[in-house]
Amino acid sequence: MANEHENNLIEILEENHPIDINKYTNYVHAPQCGAIATFYGNTRDTFEGKTVIELRYEAYVPMAIRCLNSICSSARSKWNLNSIAVAHRLGPVSVGETSVFVAISSVHRVDALDACKFVIDELKASVPIWKKEVYSNGEVWKENMEFLERIGKNEDLKRGCCGTKVKVEGDDVAGVVKNGCCRPKVKVEDDGCIES
Repeated sequence: MANEHENNLIEILEENHPIDINKYTNYVHAPQCGAIATFYGNTRDTFEGKTVIELRYEAYVPMAIRCLNSICSSARSKWNLNSIAVAHRLGPVSVGETSVFVAISSVHRVDALDACKFVIDELKASVPIWKKEVYSNGEVWKENMEFLERIGKNEDLKRGCCGTKVKVEGDDVAGVVKNGCCRPKVKVEDDGCIES
């Protein structure tokens, strides 16, 4: 449909800047489009029986933006899309607030719906944005399931030149081994995304 660089709005929002849902929805709205698919990622109040106070996000912003641009290009190569908007917050995000938002417009709903799922799944699996869950009784850095599934399917990401870099118990990643070596632990593509 349109030139992909003209119709992508990708933003990593600094701390204490909430996502303006209307801004991104209005950005993708177009008279020629019969569909806008959206995804809101909100902080929930519990996780595995623990009370969640907030989530905290950190990112390597230049690489995250490059990776998101690459994901948008991939989505455009698979579906007939008009506009794409992606926003992700950094810093603390309280319970009930939105931390990530995706909006995609297309002529027909199937393209927008499929592309929206693809974009959020790829964001979670490969964009360098890290999440800490803060509970009423502690906090922990969390890996996204999409990332864990991706490294679980790729033996090259589990092992480096000096042996295992990620402890694997069954199909689940247990934690990173502290001792490193001379090679990268995860292969990163030129666009900054983790290779699948």
